[in-house]
Amino acid sequence: MKEVVRPLIELKDITKEFNGVVVLRGINLTINENEFVTLLGPSGCGKTTTLRIIGGFEYPSSGQVLLNGEDLVHIPAHKRPTNTVFQRYALFPHLNVFENIAFGLRLKKEDRLNIKEKINILNTKYQNMMEDTMDEAEKKRLKAELKQETQSLYNSDSYKKNLIKNYQKDLLSLDENYAKDKKQLYNCYDQLDKEDETYEAQLADLDLQYDQLKDEYNANYDKILQSINSIKETLLTHRDKEKALQEKVFKYLHMVGLEGYEKRSVTKLSGGQQQRVAIARALILEPKVLLLDEPLAALDLKLRQEMQYELKELQRKAGITFIFVTHDQEEALTMSDKIVVMNNGEIQQVGTPEDIYNEPTNVFVANFIGESNIVEGVMKEDYLVNFDGRDYTCVDRGFARHEKVNVVLRPEDIDIVKSGKGYISGFIDNIVFKGVHYEIEVKTKYRSFIVHTTKYFEEFSAVDLKFDPDAIHVMEFS
Repeated sequence: MKEVVRPLIELKDITKEFNGVVVLRGINLTINENEFVTLLGPSGCGKTTTLRIIGGFEYPSSGQVLLNGEDLVHIPAHKRPTNTVFQRYALFPHLNVFENIAFGLRLKKEDRLNIKEKINILNTKYQNMMEDTMDEAEKKRLKAELKQETQSLYNSDSYKKNLIKNYQKDLLSLDENYAKDKKQLYNCYDQLDKEDETYEAQLADLDLQYDQLKDEYNANYDKILQSINSIKETLLTHRDKEKALQEKVFKYLHMVGLEGYEKRSVTKLSGGQQQRVAIARALILEPKVLLLDEPLAALDLKLRQEMQYELKELQRKAGITFIFVTHDQEEALTMSDKIVVMNNGEIQQVGTPEDIYNEPTNVFVANFIGESNIVEGVMKEDYLVNFDGRDYTCVDRGFARHEKVNVVLRPEDIDIVKSGKGYISGFIDNIVFKGVHYEIEVKTKYRSFIVHTTKYFEEFSAVDLKFDPDAIHVMEFS
């Protein structure tokens, strides 16, 4: 059964200006639940500004930031269900690993939002999601989730303390009503006439009313007091809270692979270990979205490559949305479910790593994601493109006849073959050994092509180039 994809964050026509300089131009983007999304682009493209707007560290000049349909634009950073891991981690050097991770939990104040309001928000949220799906199994799962989240609210100390406050208000109200009713009875006593032949009967009736009033007051008072004491018995003691905190910290130490490091000073950790502490500290507060602002930039190459896989695995374990900012194409391709390529404050393309790499929409994306040979050509008709003096069969269609286009050929999709056996003739102009492959420059009549191959060819030898139709990617001319 196909998993239902639900939007979590929506950016609608976001613009941002700094001192009259426009840095974001009409950003529209949808980020789904449990996605690993990477904002990718060169320095100054607007990716970090976009991240900061989502996190509440910057406010947009115009536009909306929606989380589950609720506009967050005027909600400050500390009240948003997001957390951020910065490039420099911002760990506390005077605290050990355990206390760094626990820091947010110890400072976290109880949410003052009324429990009933929270439950109403939950009900509305899940009702909307259930209306959006026709899948009965998905509806059943959503109902179970709603029940579990509602029950957790009822079991929270915050809810119980609110209940106690309400019961204490009931006690005050009970005392006030009791005093009022007693005063009325006393007035009735004062108005009795001893000379009246019914005096004794009236007195007995008032005494009975007074006894009933007193008994009812005592019964209600004891009932409310018992309810308060019962709730107080279920409230966590300081020791219980500390134990729960320790269990949660150890859970996230295990998640980031730092079991046994809890007492170690963060200043004694490697860069990769410090990053894991920062991530655990952010995740322990259970945000809906984790924002990561180039957190791998300070690491050496080998460690950076290792952490790419670890971050993706952490995102899978945590089951929340990660929004990652980087200028490194390899990081984006390795970790992401969705890549958002940005340049000059605009989104150039949104898609899976495969889509972005194999089907770039323009020259900027083709050049920025990996290496490319970009050639000007003419689309003669569907599935037939002309460049460098000859026609080639391709897999693209939908262009106007004889429309000017750009053709992209990835270096790894071109084969070097013997002279006379390929499509384009040339000679080996330069060879660079890259470790896992050779990067070879082949000079032809019209241009030079870059080719990646594991085979070695003699410099200046005559060769041909050959490629399959699906290696040719045609895009609009720019």
